[in-house]
Amino acid sequence: MYKARHLMENFYCRLKQYRAIATRYDKTARNFLAGIHLAAAVIWLN
Repeated sequence: MYKARHLMENFYCRLKQYRAIATRYDKTARNFLAGIHLAAAVIWLN
């Protein structure tokens, strides 16, 4: 269980490196979620 938690914490730290995600510039929830999906895909591909 700790291993899964550690993976999620590392993912959130990497996700916060994207400025638009960390500061939440998007006004709508739909655009914000799309930005999260895009950043997660980039992280996953690297």
